[in-house]
Amino acid sequence: MSGALNPDLLANDFAATLNAAAQLQREFRQPTLMPELILLALLRQGDSPANALLSEFRSRRGLDLQQLERQVQLACANRRDPGGRLVHVLADGRRATLSRQSIILIDDALEEARRRNCGRVDCGHILQVLASDSISTSGLLRPHGITARTVADVMNKPKAPETGAQTTADRSEGGSSPPSEEFPVYEREELLRSMLTIINQAVNRHLVLVGPAGVGKRSLALGLGQLIARGEGPRGITRVVQIAEDELLDDDPAALRKALAQARGGILFLPHLQRFLGRPGVAQFSRCSSLVLKTFLANDPVIVATTGEIDWNARLGLEPGVSENCQVLRVPQPASRETLPILRALKPQLQRDYQLRITDDALKVAISLARRHLAATPLPRSAENLLHRSAAMVNTSRQSGPARRSEHDDSPELDADDLRLCASQMTGVPLNQLGEDERRRYASLTDYLKQRLIGQDQAVQAVSRAIRTARVGLKEPQRPVGAFLFLGPTGVGKTQLARTLADFMFGDEQAMLALDMSEFKDESSINRLLGSPSGYVDSDAGGQLTERVRRQPWLLVLFDEVEKAHPRIMDLLLQMIEEGRLTDGRGRSATFSETVLILTSNLGSRHLAIPVITEAAREAAMEQVRTWFRPELLNRLDEIVMFNALSDDDLGAILKLMLAREQQLAAERGLQLEFGTGALEWLQQQYDEIQYGARPLLRIIRRHVRVPLADYLLSADAPANSRICIDADSSGLSFVTMDADSPLQD
Repeated sequence: MSGALNPDLLANDFAATLNAAAQLQREFRQPTLMPELILLALLRQGDSPANALLSEFRSRRGLDLQQLERQVQLACANRRDPGGRLVHVLADGRRATLSRQSIILIDDALEEARRRNCGRVDCGHILQVLASDSISTSGLLRPHGITARTVADVMNKPKAPETGAQTTADRSEGGSSPPSEEFPVYEREELLRSMLTIINQAVNRHLVLVGPAGVGKRSLALGLGQLIARGEGPRGITRVVQIAEDELLDDDPAALRKALAQARGGILFLPHLQRFLGRPGVAQFSRCSSLVLKTFLANDPVIVATTGEIDWNARLGLEPGVSENCQVLRVPQPASRETLPILRALKPQLQRDYQLRITDDALKVAISLARRHLAATPLPRSAENLLHRSAAMVNTSRQSGPARRSEHDDSPELDADDLRLCASQMTGVPLNQLGEDERRRYASLTDYLKQRLIGQDQAVQAVSRAIRTARVGLKEPQRPVGAFLFLGPTGVGKTQLARTLADFMFGDEQAMLALDMSEFKDESSINRLLGSPSGYVDSDAGGQLTERVRRQPWLLVLFDEVEKAHPRIMDLLLQMIEEGRLTDGRGRSATFSETVLILTSNLGSRHLAIPVITEAAREAAMEQVRTWFRPELLNRLDEIVMFNALSDDDLGAILKLMLAREQQLAAERGLQLEFGTGALEWLQQQYDEIQYGARPLLRIIRRHVRVPLADYLLSADAPANSRICIDADSSGLSFVTMDADSPLQD
């Protein structure tokens, strides 16, 4: 026996909408009056509070009413909803059976009306509940930015109480971002097809999506919800329900039971499954473990969950109740061609949020820059982050302040140049297109290096040639900017060239990670480079190499005396050079596409200890190198650079450079140092260790200049801004304080 809906509870506009929905019910030959029919009647109704709200969404949020109406029509034709024990009596006396969802809709709308101190339910209350997570129509409205919360905001009233579960995800993969009520949905067809195939099975229908954060696992669940709303989902599945995150924090077992009840006959979406399974201290919601496992053992509702590769391998995949009752679908990072339509789906919301235009070229550049320079975060999230940051930068540039751009200040368009500038600010890598100044700078790389590195012209030319080729883009994208093997005697400038190159390319000599490979002789020491696997001591600290490159991808890495390292490290070097990446102990990838790799070795140095390297000397050195280095590694290096021994003239020039550094240090302390010709000659005469290259010069300066100068300053009580002339006599160096007007020493 069915009761009749009390007409006194309905405002005139909603009563008219129900009558129109009953007419649509006959047209679509539906047995019950479903929420989709009520929504379609609302969309076609000309004058009602709901129509005013929809007009507001169209004007301020870009809602496409025609597209929404087409989607609702498709849902009206394909969806079925069982009848409840309530009918609506039409004006002509006929009866329309309300579906179960429609009864819930009207009941919740009545509660909303009472909360707003309204005596009757009008179309505005109905629209707000149609967009709530407990009603099937929310899957149609949410992709257009219409949710219970956004409807409440437009009505300028407090938000209606949450119903306890969400039909679509509204938080980022990381779980810490604020809710986004206009979550754009994009579909990856092949993965969605695989999901549909698994869920359509008669048994073993539960599904776990495994992949890194940011590749779009949550969006796949949303895309599945859209298919269901359009009537194209798995057979017998009527909805996708996500547990309410705020209720989880209050009472996690109660929130899970509520979501399970609402998901009967449908899908329960559980993002970050690792939170629900495990003992206290391991799982955030450990009290839900038994309930989740029971759900995996049953067949209704179907669970679609997400997790990361590490959590699946380390814990979840080892739990028989999960692994034996579900199927795993791995979600890789999308290719560039797949990412472009994803960004196009995000584009309308970005344009609305930042009030600017975004060109298709800008989307393509964002993908290219993100894949190459923001590789620590996978696509599409890395490209999306870059677009948000760049759009914010453009908006900031319209205002006064330090971030103001020098040109195009009033441009309402986000273009490729903005993205390059923003990516450069985010990473520190000079990403702007090579302008004339940048071209001239790299064209003069050889001259710059020669000024800082004395007596190694052949080495400088070889390195400059390879770096210039890579800097103009003529290299494989995944490979490092350069990979070199430096050979030669000690103290001839191998490390100095590395420092100078880091300073030129990255603006700082400290942008260099120097690794003494004599510390990596044991196989166990490899963990220091890559980090220990999960579960081991210090596994959270990461590796000396991988963690530094993940944090600072624009880096020069120096593997000093590489022949002293364990042979397995050669495998790592080969992977870095060939593939441009390494995987650390916790399964995270470090990308080397913006690094410069330099290996130094003393192999063959006795053949290179001559001022000019002949072809015979080169071949003799290489013969010794080939006995230790594998051919596949040598063949993948950009250059094998050989350093010759330093001549007396070279040592004199290096001494002048070192003394210039002493003058600079003294000037920072208010002292003016001057070295006479006699002092230069005397200091060079103290050099008698030619086998150590230029290194003994540092010790000579420290012993004969710094220490005596400190003693002189203490005894002479030289005033600030003193001018001290250093020369030589028969007893050694002499220090004299001169007046500012005295002539300079020769």
